[in-house]
Amino acid sequence: MGTRKKSSIGQGPAFSRREFLVRSGLVGAGALSLPALLAACSSSGSSGTKTLSFDNWPEYIDAETVAAFAAASGINFKYTEGFNDNNEYFSKILPLLSQGKTIEADILAPTFWMAQRMLGLGWLQKLDLAKIPNAANLRSDLKDPAWDKGNQYSLPWQTGVAGLAYNIKATGREITSVEDLFAPEFKGKVGMLTEMRDTLGLVLMGLGKKIDQISTFDDAADGFDKIEKAKNDGQIRAFTGNDYIDDLSLGNFAVCVGWSGDVLQLGKDNPDVRFVIPEEGGTSWYDTMVWIKGSQNGDAVAEWMNYVYDPVNAARITAEVQYMSPVEGVRDELVKLGGDAAELAENPLLFPDDATLARLQSWGSLSEEEEAKFDERFSSITGA
Repeated sequence: MGTRKKSSIGQGPAFSRREFLVRSGLVGAGALSLPALLAACSSSGSSGTKTLSFDNWPEYIDAETVAAFAAASGINFKYTEGFNDNNEYFSKILPLLSQGKTIEADILAPTFWMAQRMLGLGWLQKLDLAKIPNAANLRSDLKDPAWDKGNQYSLPWQTGVAGLAYNIKATGREITSVEDLFAPEFKGKVGMLTEMRDTLGLVLMGLGKKIDQISTFDDAADGFDKIEKAKNDGQIRAFTGNDYIDDLSLGNFAVCVGWSGDVLQLGKDNPDVRFVIPEEGGTSWYDTMVWIKGSQNGDAVAEWMNYVYDPVNAARITAEVQYMSPVEGVRDELVKLGGDAAELAENPLLFPDDATLARLQSWGSLSEEEEAKFDERFSSITGA
């Protein structure tokens, strides 16, 4: 969710939160990098005539799944990584979709609140759920979101949590509260994300507010004020995208707002780096697959979604990206895979218990007018 740096596939800097999460898969005659495999899948034809294009966030999948689906389905599958930021992508497709034209991609995976916005604008097509029987494997807590009853227009791709990441060598103690972001001892060593909903959401929770009840700018004003004061006081070192990972690992950030999967992976190489859902709670988010208006490839869309909602295939993706899968049955499949994958089945950041889930909050919807006010104020603070 939120700001990611662009991938290495002809899009600029070669590091993203997805990118360091994913390791190359072993496919066919040997090990290929994900960019190489994507290029191969995008350019190689198939024996059939069906085509499919999925534009996703940078390296948000394992390489094996991309190749295996193309081979098994006979679909000419183009998997690309055009997402860098929800709002940026929205601005890119707005000129076409707002004029009734279509875009190249059949499927996108925006964060849920952006998918809701697209639905409101009439940009999404209903999924043919009769052709996606594995949709029955959708986690119960993700079914029937208020903005898409019956999941007629969306099926979640991955889910995650924003909380606090910290380097214990730099903090000298465990981190437990949102207020630790504002502790004087960490002045100049605090990082916050440029993803507004995660940064602002945590700060508002620290103020005792329920973010699902935030619907106007005035509801969130205290949170904006607190972030702005911290910036002006020199408490915040920087607002960052994925590059918070570098500063966290080096100890430039003692504590920062971070994403669960990132820190889970980073901690394997640097045990000083840790992640915690603060006592006030964390923000819960999910990126969700949607079928874009104008696409004529509905059968291929259904076939892909059905494929990745098979628990076996979903578990393979989870073993690589290490975010919470939206698919029931993944935990058992990880155990069957053994080794590191089986260890993930016991990780509370991937499979939180009911008590942990009860501490997570998600944003409600904002009107276009209120959204603009939020964006303007946050940009004025971050300097974006």
